[in-house]
Formats: sequence, C-alpha cells, structure tokens
Amino acid sequence: MKLLENRWNEVPGGRLLWLPNYFTSDQASDYHQQLQEQLAWRQDTIVMFGKKVAIPRLQAWYGDASYTYSNLKLEPLPWNPLLNSLKAHCEKVAGSQFNSVLANLYRDGQDSNGWHSDDEKELGINPVIASMSFGAERRFLLRHKMTGEKVEFNLTSGSLLIMAGETQHHWQHTIPKTKRFVEPRINLTFRKVLVP
Repeated sequence: MKLLENRWNEVPGGRLLWLPNYFTSDQASDYHQQLQEQLAWRQDTIVMFGKKVAIPRLQAWYGDASYTYSNLKLEPLPWNPLLNSLKAHCEKVAGSQFNSVLANLYRDGQDSNGWHSDDEKELGINPVIASMSFGAERRFLLRHKMTGEKVEFNLTSGSLLIMAGETQHHWQHTIPKTKRFVEPRINLTFRKVLVP
C-alpha cells in the first residue's frame, strides 16, 4: 500500500497523515541540533527473556505524567520552550491535545525500534500519536496485525506523521536496523497520557 502525502489516508483499521516536508530543511537542521544539545538523553535498559538489555537508541521523556512500556517506567522531565513549541505544531495539525513526548535519538544505522504498537493502557482507547523526525532519513514500516499488509516509506528530516483512529489496535510499526552508514536521527512522538 502506498501512503499519499499531505492528506489523511484511510487504512484498514486506522488513519494516517503523512507530511514529508512539514519543516524546511534549514528549520529541520536547526531543530535537530537544538534537540541534540538540549534534551537529557539517556541509555535505558529493559528485561528481555530474563536478561537486562540496553535499548538500541537513546531516549528522553518529557511531559505531565509518567509512562510505562516494556516494564520500564519513565518519570517526566519538565517541558522546555523548544518542546512546547513543537507540541503546539503537532496539536494544530492533529486536532488533538498532547501532554507528553518520547524523544528517541538513533545514533547510527544499528540503533532501531522493533515491531510494536503504542497501545499501553495509559494512552487510552484510539490514541493519537504525532511523530516528528529530524536528521537522517530512516525507513519506517507499518504492518497490519491480522493481514500482514505493510506500508513502507522513508521518514524524512522535518517530516510529521500522525497515526490516529484505531491504528494502534490494528497495526504495528518499526524502524529497522540498516548496514548503511547514516547520520543521527531524532524522533519526537507526542501523545496524551491519561492521568488518574
């Protein structure tokens, strides 16, 4: 399936909005540098098959609520002006409010993110996920959980991808490893965590 640019795409069990040039290349380059310098990047570990394993990327969690995935609990750091500004962009386009952001720094082609859905219970039913990319271009794949149907495209620097509707219930997504040499990439995924 080919994703149409700059418009909402209705996919089986979900909705996707793909804006490959939301920011200019100069803006994206500036944001990439600022985010790399300003965010409190850290190397987290998760337990897989009884062993502690380093997550293959650096990350930082900012917002108004804690967040847990893969039995890793992230306590939020306070918003800074840069993240608040980028959040406002996402809220305007998505028509949704966000109170948290997971920042990922992919240092090279070996940093990756395995197949998963952003379907943790604290995100509620049908969460809207707004994903911004800055830096190196990376392959992004979506796979339907029942049919195996795939959507594949490249996340360009300055792009904005919004996953809405029932997407997280019916689809998984991944950033696979690559043997090619690639520069660092920063991804921001804005979301709304339900606060009890």
